[in-house]
Amino acid sequence: MNEEKEMSNSYSRVGTFGELKESGYQSLSIKEEMRRNMIRKLDGKEELFPGIVGFEETVEPQLVNAILARHDILLLGLRGQAKTRLARTMTEFLDEYIPVVAGSEVNDDPFNPISRYARDLIAERGDDTPIEWLHRDERYGEKLATPDVTIADLIGDIDPIKVATQRISFSHEGAIHFGIIPRTNRGIFVINELPDLQPRIQVGLFNIMQERDIQIRGFNVRIPLDVVILFTANPQDYTNRGAIITPLKDRIDSQILTHYPRNLEDGIVITRQESKINDEVKERLIVPEYIEQIVEMIAAHARNSEFVDQQAGVSTRMTISTMEAMIANAERRALINGEKVILPRIIDLQQGMTGITGKAELVFEGEQEGPVKVARALIGKGVRSIFSLYFPDPLGKSRRRGEKEEDPYAKIVEWFSGRHTLELNDRMTLDQYVEELNKVPGLADLAKKHLNLATSDSYLLSVAMEFVLEGLHQNSKIGKEEGEAQSSYRDMVGSIFTSGVGDYDLEDDEDEYDEY
Repeated sequence: MNEEKEMSNSYSRVGTFGELKESGYQSLSIKEEMRRNMIRKLDGKEELFPGIVGFEETVEPQLVNAILARHDILLLGLRGQAKTRLARTMTEFLDEYIPVVAGSEVNDDPFNPISRYARDLIAERGDDTPIEWLHRDERYGEKLATPDVTIADLIGDIDPIKVATQRISFSHEGAIHFGIIPRTNRGIFVINELPDLQPRIQVGLFNIMQERDIQIRGFNVRIPLDVVILFTANPQDYTNRGAIITPLKDRIDSQILTHYPRNLEDGIVITRQESKINDEVKERLIVPEYIEQIVEMIAAHARNSEFVDQQAGVSTRMTISTMEAMIANAERRALINGEKVILPRIIDLQQGMTGITGKAELVFEGEQEGPVKVARALIGKGVRSIFSLYFPDPLGKSRRRGEKEEDPYAKIVEWFSGRHTLELNDRMTLDQYVEELNKVPGLADLAKKHLNLATSDSYLLSVAMEFVLEGLHQNSKIGKEEGEAQSSYRDMVGSIFTSGVGDYDLEDDEDEYDEY
């Protein structure tokens, strides 16, 4: 890194083509440049893809190989798999600055100019040709493929204004208005959602991909480009609006498949990293780890649910939005009650549903059930899965046959069987919340034992106690009625007759998640 800065400082003082020659600067093609910088980063044990989590053993080695092999790349994966984020990190493998002919529209290399403007300027001024230095961030171009994108947008067309102002003929090379790809010459150009590009426009990319040149309309001149092309796309069976035509796909050197987080830890890191939480809120915020795990597990269940369209995928934006909505509800409560601590509770998951209902694309059966009902079912299954990581199985399935073991939940269940009810709402003060949960005998001791909590931390302990109650409900040990912002825990038998417990249990209880 220091070596790169020293080189940049020495070259940045160069202002003419002659000075550039004297400096000993050597021009490289962009693919050679990226290869050289990749090798330097590997030798220096530097972080290659900052901000990218969960791809260390899968996607990242393939990207490294593609850069070393000087390949153009297609990143193929479902929504929310960091494809665009990966593409934008590629500028880290470019030199910090490169020299270009001053005033060039296509970043002409002074040693190998490709535009008529640069060739004429160098022929006229020679070593006195002015040089500008282009930062790596200015060498990145990106275009979202939509059906209305034209060849002129990407490659270029004749500019009648240039013809009129410069008084040149339409056949003059100077009449060309370059598109976004030539303007990214000596850089990285990204086309997002490639299948959405019309087939005839995809055909127009053939020459760029293979011969590395462009031809505009009827011009005899061909303009050679030095550019790395990177595409992103969803699988063809999902993007029914279009497909990548086979000849273009054949010209893309490396196709790399992305994926969703493969374990809870990676998912939590991504959600923490991407959640937009105000700094002032962060100072007051406490989020129990099991709540973060529940949010990630909701997405895991959604990615396996028969009610969710698996070809569409379930974006990591689901967990980010859900966590942000939960924290916002906890902040709202703290503001209303004048409390310093912002502590999300299990009941806040109800408000977090706004981050789920719009992110899970439902199949016909899911639409029949309704997005809210499916979201509640996913939340319930997420709670049940994480509850099993910390607490004994309430249904006793883990106990050996014939083994007599005391039921750790007996006191709690018996209390509710005695026609007791526990009422919670998302506006309760911390003290009211603690007082209500402490009514249930044995609940605090159970939460402390299995979550290793101190008695002195009554607020964190109270959230853990609510977690226990929700876990027992999701395992059909106690009943529950839900309103818009309140929950009422009660006897299981009474709940069956009053609210139809089980309405949200839409899927088999025995789902297996190999990745989690």
